[in-house]
Amino acid sequence: MAVSLKDVARLAGVSIKTVSNVVNNSPAVSAATAARVRAALEALDYRPNISARGLRTGRTDLIALAIPALDEPYFAELSGLIVEAAARQGWTVLIEQTGGDRGLERQAAAGSRFHRIDGCIACPLALTGADVVELAGQRPLVLLGERFPRPAADHVAVDSVQAAREVTRHLIELGRRRIAFIGEQPATRIGGVRLAGYRSALVEAGHRLDEDLILPTGPFRRTEGAAAMTRLLAGRQLPDAVVCASDLLAVGALRTLLSAGVRVPEEVAVTGFDDIEEARYCTPSLTTVAPDKAGIAETAVELLCRRLRERSAGPPVDVVAGHRLQVRESTAGAAVTSGPPR
Repeated sequence: MAVSLKDVARLAGVSIKTVSNVVNNSPAVSAATAARVRAALEALDYRPNISARGLRTGRTDLIALAIPALDEPYFAELSGLIVEAAARQGWTVLIEQTGGDRGLERQAAAGSRFHRIDGCIACPLALTGADVVELAGQRPLVLLGERFPRPAADHVAVDSVQAAREVTRHLIELGRRRIAFIGEQPATRIGGVRLAGYRSALVEAGHRLDEDLILPTGPFRRTEGAAAMTRLLAGRQLPDAVVCASDLLAVGALRTLLSAGVRVPEEVAVTGFDDIEEARYCTPSLTTVAPDKAGIAETAVELLCRRLRERSAGPPVDVVAGHRLQVRESTAGAAVTSGPPR
């Protein structure tokens, strides 16, 4: 038989209402009484009846997190931070891997992949603006990433144009003149906005834009970065620096350069984007744009919390998350940090 609130109340010597207040983290219970109730909850191994609570409160305390790929380090790290932030709010996170498929992204945001969810945090690659308008009208939705410049739902993203401009400017200030870009993706905003920042920095510095140095890729994988670097090595003149639209692309490019006997950073400097753990431990360590992943996670959960608990129906909030340029051996030959997130 499942343990009920009545059972817990009897053991703790309090009312059922008091037990309910403790379970729901209400401040209306004294610390001593709350401790006694929690001890009873643990002793009886109490588990809340989510279905019953959902019928009573209209909430399940379940939220969905829709990401393109669990095996991509950036999304794995961000997912862990979101799960931790949601747990502090008393929520359970159901993670959906979408593969960038529009149908799966729609299903995750609508809650049709699960029995019931209160809201969704999503990093979409394929949703349209019309999709977002429709889905945000059904339940609270927070978007991550750079897919939508002015979405109809709350949105948290790094200013990738500015970040890419900064990392390109860093290479220019080091005296690099023939700077390539790996990761153009016309079908998504991610590669596009980072390419825009790269272009902007070159124009500002008075450098000529060489379209032969801009290499498109498929998904941001190590193999794609390695293949793009192989194409650059086969060109008439080797670039002296490469801006990669993600760390995984940069790791693949590094592998190809080192296998070809090209010294990094002496002959070719390499930069990435995302500051995944691998960037700190590859050889040489990777200079990269480091998004404030913890801040992104906390902000996304806070926005969803506001929509759910305050029943807020105000206009969408667009939050620009912080980032910093993390300079390491792949450009400077020594690991240093340029400054705190902004």
